[in-house]
Amino acid sequence: MPALKKIALTVTAAALLSGFVLSPAAAADKDKSDGKQPKPPSTMSSLGGEQLGKAGTQVNLGRGAPVLPKKLSGRSWIVADAENGDVLAAHNAHWRLPPASTLKMLFADTVLPALQPTESHKVSESELAGVGEGSSLVGIKEDHTYTVHDLWLGVFLRSGNDAVHVLSEMYGGVPETVSAMQKHAEELQALDTVVVSPDGYDAPRQVSSAYDLTLIARSGMQKKDFREYAATASADFPGEKKKGKKRESFEISNTNRLITGDIGVDPYQGIAGVKNGYTTHAGNTFTGVAERNGKVLLVTVMNPSAEESHAVYKEAAHLLDWGFAASGKVTPVGELVPPKSIDTGTTIGGKGSTPAAGADAGTGGQAEATHASASKDSSGVGVALAIIGGLLAVVAGAVFLVNRRWPLAGLGGRTAPVAEAAGPAEPVEAAGPTKATEPGEATELTKATEPAEATEPTSSTEKA
Repeated sequence: MPALKKIALTVTAAALLSGFVLSPAAAADKDKSDGKQPKPPSTMSSLGGEQLGKAGTQVNLGRGAPVLPKKLSGRSWIVADAENGDVLAAHNAHWRLPPASTLKMLFADTVLPALQPTESHKVSESELAGVGEGSSLVGIKEDHTYTVHDLWLGVFLRSGNDAVHVLSEMYGGVPETVSAMQKHAEELQALDTVVVSPDGYDAPRQVSSAYDLTLIARSGMQKKDFREYAATASADFPGEKKKGKKRESFEISNTNRLITGDIGVDPYQGIAGVKNGYTTHAGNTFTGVAERNGKVLLVTVMNPSAEESHAVYKEAAHLLDWGFAASGKVTPVGELVPPKSIDTGTTIGGKGSTPAAGADAGTGGQAEATHASASKDSSGVGVALAIIGGLLAVVAGAVFLVNRRWPLAGLGGRTAPVAEAAGPAEPVEAAGPTKATEPGEATELTKATEPAEATEPTSSTEKA
């Protein structure tokens, strides 16, 4: 009998211990497998505003403001003004969750300025060796030559992990790229983010948040090339080179359904990117930017639980619609903070100012690439690409403001080179959706070395 009691006590202790060992994201995955709805951690960062550190939906409706869309199922989401940084509404904004391929925004924001777009590179077998099994791929072949421009099209349109790994090697190697991404995340004050893989492939302890992904997108959209790649609907990509024959090419389409459309999803008027993602542990993730009537909004949705197809895009579109209607009628619940290098020390919110585990100090100052990305008409698909943003500027003693537009011309599903101008072009109505093919699935993981709030996955499937 005493032996039975000892066993019972041991089991009870182990069960109690497991409750302390499981990170919030890991616990969320366990709850999901048990059919329960996951819950955000009780303590989250309040960087950007005290309300942003609270669990649940945060919104301050004023007179005449529309109510939030019904049946929003994302574990975390945020709607913010891309220009002045006001957060109009949020839901578990600082919940650290696996980001999937939305992390490629940070990869691009870090690496894109360092490589010349016209530079050519012959791909070796070793550069593709680290790509996770079943990853989303653009179709890069070893012993074939690609320009940096080609590779970025593969990253932004097809979410190609093969393109990410080749660019990482050109940058100095995957470990160096991961380290640079982590430093840049800290410079942006994306302190919920821990980088383990440059492509967003599921990895232990790799996390970000809706707040951080929105900060990262806002930073990326300052770069002309980033804007152009993010808004490209389709393009020709170099194919296989056969001896004695002209090299083939094939068309690739953007997997962002709010740009290209799909069954049940119409292209969103005024959309211009930014990035979508999916893995087993992250679920569907999406960050988008759109313009309407001179107002530019950013939206991020992470892991909607809705069963309906393309829920992440539909919920993002509903939130954008709400944000445009609510602008000027709500009191912001917080702000998107400026990068550290131009922070004046007046950042809203006290908690959460410490970098996430694995973060290192670094600087942001990235030079902007100058190459304009050429793209191709996508089977008559019209995409409203007249955006977006506001040029972030340092004015009046390092005050972080947006006081200029990012013009982005759009012509029926085709992006033209960006010409600097004072105001945005008018949106173009979309002609109709084109279905994009789904990339492959992933199963292999990368081992992490830094602790953080994240899942400990054993297997994964991935789509762009």
